Order: sequence, then structure tokens, then C-alpha cells
Amino acid sequence: MTVEQLESEAPALTGAQKVAVVLMQMSPTNAAAVMAQFSETEAEDIAAEIVRLRRVSSVVADKVISEFHEFALSGRRSARGGRELAVGLLEASFGADKAASFMDRLASTMAGKSFEFLEMMLPSQLLELIDGELPQTIALLLAHLRPSKASALMAALGDAQRTEVARCIATMGSVAPETVSIVAETLKQRAGAVATQAKSTEVVGGIQPLVDIINRADVTTERSVLEGLEALYPELAADVRARMLTFGDIVKLERRDIQQILRGVAPEVLAIAMKGAPAVVLDAVRSNVSGRNQEILEAEMASSGPVRASQIEEARADIVRSIRELEANGAIVVRRGEEDTLVY
Repeated sequence: MTVEQLESEAPALTGAQKVAVVLMQMSPTNAAAVMAQFSETEAEDIAAEIVRLRRVSSVVADKVISEFHEFALSGRRSARGGRELAVGLLEASFGADKAASFMDRLASTMAGKSFEFLEMMLPSQLLELIDGELPQTIALLLAHLRPSKASALMAALGDAQRTEVARCIATMGSVAPETVSIVAETLKQRAGAVATQAKSTEVVGGIQPLVDIINRADVTTERSVLEGLEALYPELAADVRARMLTFGDIVKLERRDIQQILRGVAPEVLAIAMKGAPAVVLDAVRSNVSGRNQEILEAEMASSGPVRASQIEEARADIVRSIRELEANGAIVVRRGEEDTLVY
């Protein structure tokens, strides 16, 4: 929000914005004492608004202070915000370590907003946007997209390009502010959006973002990415596979979670997914399907006959996607770690 917008819309400011304006009117010592009364989440929100506002005119300050008249003092002035003021208040309120942690999270959140315009574009438009770009640039873009949209774009890439982009995502670390700014601004200009600058450094890549993308992709794209990585970067491919959920991971779940998953799976799909599965997986499924549903499942398995491997993979992928969706929504918990490794 600009200063001009603030002057015309001061009554409609959010609570965090109004508090930020009030703190910017106070001395750092007094402002820090007030800031210390807020929760950590509230303090982060207020610090974010102080950074964004930077300068507030006396007109806006008067409008806001009138709502906080019990705190108002004489001699109001045009106040300045910015990063230094936010850091100073946080350090005085919570100490240097917590202040640094707050600002790191704030920096990551604000930097990511440089790419928000990408979410409004169709995959076909994004594909045209990145035509001719280096794999590193495409990786940076994909790392900023929601995994579902990034998966669609990944699927549209050529095999060789897809493999190289996957490597770049997995091995990407901290990105310099200048790099993020240049890429975001260039892409915005191409897309016809208003250019803005990124303000911070953030970690946008790594194994997990790539795993999130792959797990939301179709089976063909998943196989292509993993096979391509295995051919050129076998150690990286092993790391990616180690992070991915499989149909066999259903045995790591609590009984109530398994039952919740199976309720959403059609018997014919579950019957195909169980073809060739280890005995421990079959037992986990059968023991959590009861009554009439178990009879239906057994009948489907008996009548399904020979099934192509690709059909089994597709059925299992559907179930894995269901597991991930439930996990993302907080409905179930999937245990991870070496202590959960199963030996068949």
C-alpha cells in the first residue's frame, strides 16, 4: 500500500497496520516495550507492516492516533519505518536471536511475493513465458509455484530439459537478491505485469520442493523425471526416491488413518494396487477393511486377472496422492525417518 492509498484509506487499515503506525510515532524504547506485549505471531505481522510502510504522513498518523487517543502524545510528526526500525524493535522486545529468526521468516515471505503473478497464468502461458530460458531460470520459477501448477509445467517440458530442471531445483540453495529481482522483473515484463523488485534472499529449492512436484505429477512425468535423474545423477535420484511416499508406506500409518484413506478408494482401484504388493502391505489393507467392503475387495481381486504393470503403478499413484492430500490437510500423520524403515 502506498502513502497516497494510506491517506485516503486510513480508516480501512488492518489492525497490524494501525499498530505499526502507532509504534512508528513512538520512541524506539517505548515502542519496544509495547511490542513485547504481543505474541510472536502478532509481532511478526506488525514488523512486516513497519517494513512495508517505511514512511507515514502526519495526516495518516493523526487519523490512526485518534483511535488510540489514550496513547497519543503531543507533537505528532511524520514517522519513518523500514527494516532498521523493525529489527531494532524486535531485538529490544525479544532479543537478537529471535529477532533474526523473525526477520528471516519475514524476508522469505516478502521475497516470494515477487512471483505471485505467476499463479494467475495458465500452464500453457507459463510454458511460452519460459521458452528459451536456462534450466536454472526455469527451476527458480518452478520453485516459486504451487506444486500442483509446477507439476503441470514440468510435465510439458521435454525429457532432457525436464531432467536438467529437476537437478537444478534439487541442488538450488540460497538465491542472491539481485538474481531473484532480475528474474522476477524480466518475467513480469514479458507477462505484461508491473515490475517490482525482490527485497530479500530466500531458500527456494532443495529435494523436498522437487518431491512435492513429482508427487503431484502423473505417472508418466514421475517416471521420466526419476529415470532421467538416475541416468545422469544417480545419487540425487536416490535422495529424491528416499523422500517420496510409496504405496507400501501405508503400513507406517495408524489404523484409523489407514481406514480413512481406504474409505476414499474404490474397491476396483484398491484391488489393482494390491497386485504383487508385499504380504505386510496386503495384511495392513485387509485388516482395515471389514464386513461387506472386505467381501467386495476380495471379489475384485479374484476377478481382476492379469493386470499390466502400468495399471498397477497408476492405481498405487492414485492412492499415494490421496495419502498426500490427507496429510497436507492435517487429517492423517505419516511417520518418516530411518526408525520407520521396514524390512520385508
